[in-house]
Amino acid sequence: MKPRPETFYTYWYFAAERQNIFFNKINHITPLTQDPILQQYKFCNTYRASDRVSQFLIKEVIYSHQYDPISTAMRVILFRLLNKCETWEYVESQLGEPITIRNFSVDRIAKILTKRKEKGKAIYGNAFILASTEKYASHVKHVNHLRLIEEICLKTKYINTILSSTSLKQLYLYLHSLPMIGDFMAYQLAIDLNYSDLFQFDEDDFTIAGPGAVRGIAKCFLDTGRKDSEYIIQWMVDHQEELFNKYNLHFKSLCNRRLHTIDCQGLFCETDKYCRVNFPHLASNRVRIKTKYLTNNEEIQYFYPPKWHLDLSLLT
Repeated sequence: MKPRPETFYTYWYFAAERQNIFFNKINHITPLTQDPILQQYKFCNTYRASDRVSQFLIKEVIYSHQYDPISTAMRVILFRLLNKCETWEYVESQLGEPITIRNFSVDRIAKILTKRKEKGKAIYGNAFILASTEKYASHVKHVNHLRLIEEICLKTKYINTILSSTSLKQLYLYLHSLPMIGDFMAYQLAIDLNYSDLFQFDEDDFTIAGPGAVRGIAKCFLDTGRKDSEYIIQWMVDHQEELFNKYNLHFKSLCNRRLHTIDCQGLFCETDKYCRVNFPHLASNRVRIKTKYLTNNEEIQYFYPPKWHLDLSLLT
């Protein structure tokens, strides 16, 4: 493999500087960064689990109560399909109780979502492009997604097959077999489910490169030596300490947790975005960053899967 020097360095610089911003926010240090691109545009965190939506998923969807396994899995899948915290909060407030397999109803939840949509509120997040289908006989996307949940959790009990997964890859393949669940969404769902106590898989056992990561890899390497994207992501994980040291970058990890493949995969996507501004001559099918950075003064009380055994006192 032959890295492209300036962008390969940018990958590691971005990882370190975006993590510095994370800690500066927690500790109320301003300015958050001197980097004009990071000041102007919105970028995901270095660690996926630190992003606002993932934090909501971990705290409010998975660990807010003790749920039975089917309810936990159902909640994770439904939340990630919607991918919007405000929608989840609205649905549960209208139900008057947490969503579980016991109270799940396509008609009831569809009416709640339709009502919110009619008020001009977006019910889906914009992080992922979600496929819809008429397999479930509706032209309304959220009805199809609810019927998917109904089919796998209530009608066919395919959720039990998902719960029987013995590896992260098998979990991914079971999810990928579902209607409307493509390559990248299946991987994201597998990682989300693995945040829970339902599974104990090592995140480095399996990875899938999303479209943004593929673009980032193309910008970071002049020649990949015919290695596939997943090999390159794992290579970055394996050599992270060596490369931070090579570039004299002080990387403050997440409570001594190394970057895993889901993080290094995401960093390629964010590097692609950063390069659109810093190296515009490296053309791809995306030429600008859509979202500007807006200050959000709402503090997050960070919470991570207890099974990670992180010492959160190290955040400050």
